[in-house]
Amino acid sequence: MTRTRSRYAPDHGLTTRMVTTMFLIGLLYVVLVGVLLAVLRGAWPIILIFTGGLFIAQFWFSDRIAAFSMGAHEVTPEEAPELHGTIDRICALADMPKPRVAIARTDVPNAFATGRGEKTALVCATTGLLRRLEPEELEGVLAHEMSHVAHRDVAVMTIASFLGVLAGIVTRVALWGGLSRNRSSDPVGIAIMLIPLISAAVYCLSFLLTRLLSRYRELSADRAAALLTGRPSALASALTKVSGQMARIPTEDLRKAEPYNAFYFVPAFSSKESLSRLLSSHPSLEQRLDQLARISAELARP
Repeated sequence: MTRTRSRYAPDHGLTTRMVTTMFLIGLLYVVLVGVLLAVLRGAWPIILIFTGGLFIAQFWFSDRIAAFSMGAHEVTPEEAPELHGTIDRICALADMPKPRVAIARTDVPNAFATGRGEKTALVCATTGLLRRLEPEELEGVLAHEMSHVAHRDVAVMTIASFLGVLAGIVTRVALWGGLSRNRSSDPVGIAIMLIPLISAAVYCLSFLLTRLLSRYRELSADRAAALLTGRPSALASALTKVSGQMARIPTEDLRKAEPYNAFYFVPAFSSKESLSRLLSSHPSLEQRLDQLARISAELARP
């Protein structure tokens, strides 16, 4: 969990939650692999190579896959001088290396950060966000995203999401492979039939753990950005503006963005009744605005 120090306010609560989440998810990962090894004893070399290789691939390439999936295209200072200028100011304030800068061409007003650390970080803003926000509001949003890089919670969320992917793959392998070959009632056949249930339980637990961490990390990023820039009101204004504009975005665009809500500054929902609201990766707008109002009052004290 070590990282290069920056001027972003440290959040020990976030660090504790990240360590706890990684420990519990790691424990779930060990249990899942242990069950596979116990049931499919003869295939243990394949299981270890497969799960190990998948974990490495997920860790090294998931940020690039996520950026590509969300349509992020890197831009030079000549192509996007205002965006680069804002990032440069935040880097100077935070005393941290400049990340790669990208733009996603979509009218959904949002921003996100990916990367395993400061050296591989990428910060992206959508054309919809750049078109709608004032310079100080954009600075608040980008400071929020860069705090994810400084606190390393982007890397933790990337690793944490791996177990759900693995659990889904294990379920498919068990259903299409083991179940078709083992229809008997012997202990091995019964154990193989239980693998999909175990995988589903592991997926649900990892999903809940990452959701709890995700909600806290968004509040932490709001707090760190407000303290760094000294303008919590600008971030509050951006939150209000972006959240209000979501209702005007075409449903098709929102549906495309919805799977990546854990990365975004503000979640995109395709309908008010969406189940994603109940299991949202973000705290409510009211919670975020209340926190920023408290910070603003604290900064105003003599």
